[in-house]
Amino acid sequence: MRIRSALAVAAIVTLAAACGGGGGGGETPSGDGQPVKLDFLSLAWQKESVAANKEIVAEWNKSHPDIQVTYVQGSWDNVNDQLVTQFAGGTAPDVIHNDSPALAGFASDGYLLDLTAKLPAELKSDIPQAAWDTVTFMGGEGEQGVYGVPFLQESQVIIANKKLLDASGVRVPTPDNPWTWDEFSEAAKKMTKDGTYGVAWAMKSPVNRTLNLALNFGGTFFQTGADGNTTVKVGPEEREVLQRIHDQLYKDKSADPAALGQGTADPLPAFFQGKFAMLPTGVYLRQQVTEQAPDGFEWVTLPAPKGVTAEQGAVSQTLSIAQDSEHPDQAMQFIAYFLNAENQAKLAKGDWLLPTSQKAESDPAITTKENGWDVATASAKNLVVAPFLKVNGYDEWRSKVATPVLQEYYANKISLDDAAKRLVEEGNQVLERYHR
Repeated sequence: MRIRSALAVAAIVTLAAACGGGGGGGETPSGDGQPVKLDFLSLAWQKESVAANKEIVAEWNKSHPDIQVTYVQGSWDNVNDQLVTQFAGGTAPDVIHNDSPALAGFASDGYLLDLTAKLPAELKSDIPQAAWDTVTFMGGEGEQGVYGVPFLQESQVIIANKKLLDASGVRVPTPDNPWTWDEFSEAAKKMTKDGTYGVAWAMKSPVNRTLNLALNFGGTFFQTGADGNTTVKVGPEEREVLQRIHDQLYKDKSADPAALGQGTADPLPAFFQGKFAMLPTGVYLRQQVTEQAPDGFEWVTLPAPKGVTAEQGAVSQTLSIAQDSEHPDQAMQFIAYFLNAENQAKLAKGDWLLPTSQKAESDPAITTKENGWDVATASAKNLVVAPFLKVNGYDEWRSKVATPVLQEYYANKISLDDAAKRLVEEGNQVLERYHR
């Protein structure tokens, strides 16, 4: 997933307001006549998303004068390093925006509050259990708890040049009948001609995309032993997607190798020029396509290919409460307000992602065919808990081992056997430091 942002957080209000309305009034929670003050670190980065976040905070502050939230802008690029420093120094924000893979380590270290007993019933019931599973981890006391509220999720789709897609004569996939990986490969080959590649894989940050799609074939990349400790595994299931992407690049020559070192949005200028026909990507990239596409350029959103299943790993954006927050109850009230169904729909539209709220999913603005919202929203049914979410030490494994190894493999600098060996051996050296 594309997210990693700065610190965040804070907030809070009355439970009635948390679930949608209500005002503040009455005796101030601080007990000294002054409003409770909360810091809310947000990692929102797209223009519409930042605006939606600030608007909701402003609405909260206006209707809850006794609990005032300060919006703090963070960045996905350095949020976890900053949080480590802030947690250690006791200066972390009350309410923290992050993503679910980062929560496991912070929960295990005792930096995040277990929200299990604080979740309002309306909020809990509106978000399906599969999403709650992405934020359920073992805490510092060795007991399982809920360490964040999941509110936005990303799925993988394919953005295609409609003219080139139609000219190829291939079957157009639908959410109910997606391409198999074999069909996807054949479609890419048919669209590779006259200086155009069928597909471009932007793999500057290859890990999340690879691991999420690997679940198509049951690839989990991690296994837990009887002792409760986790090790890396790269067997036949994990190799499937790795090999198929590599084949498109070097066997079929239907994938543009020039895109490999690029970030998610970097290939868009070449895409608009017809240099390649399809871009596998996260659903959020639709925003940049909408904003940057030249006049007359037609594009469509297609579902991701299907392996043994269409399952993808779910990574959630989350709001958590710092263990050291002096106002956890008010923070929880703010979170419940911030993430009610109406606000989740607003946040999803701003970030071009999928809301976890079941009520928000029915919002006409995110079920329309315009800009591929119908395909994007339908993909939510394929999201399952990504096994790596539960791995303590995953973040370090991803940055120090998996990212450089996968980059070398996709660049054809090492073999699949070499990549698998390094992912396991070097990865286990990292994970061993996190064993209990």
